[in-house]
Amino acid sequence: MSTIKVFITDDHYMVVEGIRALLQGEKRIEFIGHASNAASCLSFLKNQQPDVILMDISMPDKTGVELCKEVRLLYPQVFVIGLSTFNQFTFIDAMMENGASGYLLKNAGKEEITTAVMEVAKGKIYMSDEAAATLKNEAHEDSPVLTRRENEILRMIANGHTNPAIAEKLFLSLSTVDTHRKSLMRKLNIKNTALLIRYAMEHNIV
Repeated sequence: MSTIKVFITDDHYMVVEGIRALLQGEKRIEFIGHASNAASCLSFLKNQQPDVILMDISMPDKTGVELCKEVRLLYPQVFVIGLSTFNQFTFIDAMMENGASGYLLKNAGKEEITTAVMEVAKGKIYMSDEAAATLKNEAHEDSPVLTRRENEILRMIANGHTNPAIAEKLFLSLSTVDTHRKSLMRKLNIKNTALLIRYAMEHNIV
């Protein structure tokens, strides 16, 4: 199994050095560099792409939410894990809505960071326990019956696929996928992507 290339985008040098030190010696993960702002991150990606980016939500030139969306559009093969001191629903939802595959708090230890990187590199979703608890508090307990196609699309959403990617893989029009997505949200009484992902995780759809 090849190593997973990890890149960090964070304007706090101590955070970067702390994570780099934690990952040092981890044979399955290769730290390939860091950027202190969005511009430097995008410049790096023009020449080399990591498998996973640990991305701070708050940066001097652009928010992590905006950068995440841009990175996922330009480099769909690169997975993003939101990195923040904030465990608030609005931040978690914004990152997941814009293509992040996971969310970690900056107090995460080596085992959790390693697990998150490994899971996300496989195309799965990873949430820190605190973030998962935050989403659970917002989630709805109703469990209406979903059609086979709705389950299929929900599973793909939960695995980080965008609407265009789902349309391409399932040979559907973009408008059809969008209709299914809206139908899922209406049927499950869920208003955003983060809660769709949470629902899929809680009901073993992923």
